[in-house]
Amino acid sequence: MIVVTGAAGFIASCMVTRLNLANFNDIVVVDNFSIAKKMANLEGKKIKEFVDRNDFFDWLDKNYEEVEFIFHLGARTDTSEFNYEVLNLLNLDYSKKVWNACCEYQIPLVYASSAATYGSGTLGYDDDENMIPLLQPLNPYGESKNDFDKWALEQTAKPFFWVGLKFFNVYGPNEYHKGRMGSVVMHAFNSISDSGRLTLFRSHNPDFEDGKQMRDFVYVKDVVEVMYWLMHHRKNSGIYNLGSGEARTFLDLAFNTFSAMGREINVDFKDTPEDIRDKYQYFTQANMNKLRSIGYDQPFHTLEQGVQDYVQNYLTSNAYY
Repeated sequence: MIVVTGAAGFIASCMVTRLNLANFNDIVVVDNFSIAKKMANLEGKKIKEFVDRNDFFDWLDKNYEEVEFIFHLGARTDTSEFNYEVLNLLNLDYSKKVWNACCEYQIPLVYASSAATYGSGTLGYDDDENMIPLLQPLNPYGESKNDFDKWALEQTAKPFFWVGLKFFNVYGPNEYHKGRMGSVVMHAFNSISDSGRLTLFRSHNPDFEDGKQMRDFVYVKDVVEVMYWLMHHRKNSGIYNLGSGEARTFLDLAFNTFSAMGREINVDFKDTPEDIRDKYQYFTQANMNKLRSIGYDQPFHTLEQGVQDYVQNYLTSNAYY
């Protein structure tokens, strides 16, 4: 059996699909299944068992001998969440329990970290583990992810294979439930569909023109491909970046979305909301050399390829992966 936590969410539900496509059908999905808006992500998938996240550790104590691998992708991912108690409970304490169980039962582990750990990027975007204690995230979500990365590196007891993945700006199918926290591609598609135009955040940094803020946008199909490869690789434990390795502007993303929809480009700008303005990242780009150095050699979708696939094969028909 393979366990996927946060399984009804965006990236994790895509991971279940990737496993099913490889004929892994004994999937145990873990989540808070009372959130109905996420459940469409799991429809039609081959799943052995649904386990509520509050019951998972009791379940694992009874079934660990049958568990081959754990993908711990469940978390509170809202970057505007300022309730430290919630973040500590779900992102830090729960992850520690998963880690300790993997140590006790000798289960290999891949868990989700985040590029939000890099903060403003003044220390760069290299996944050098020596830099992790020095990072200064810009929001409590990023802090919670970095706190767990630091804790994991400090442990003397570790799973025999483990990897933390710093996801950059992931976009793609199955994020429909995320609302404000959905990708810019999804919001762009919805806005263009409704009004024929797209409004982007104005730059409040003199080093960047409006719309020229840059992000490392990575397609979710590439993310799950890397995780699938790691499940088979099972060596070179550590913390790795997972982005496309190429920063692109929000205008690039906008123009590609208009193009994929066959619509005329119509972009304007508005001020970045004040509640996130001082925590806004103007540039992110994953250094992917570390993952490449351990043998991962698959190409990543370009922004053009990813946006076209997402828009034309999923968003246009509200389809799921």
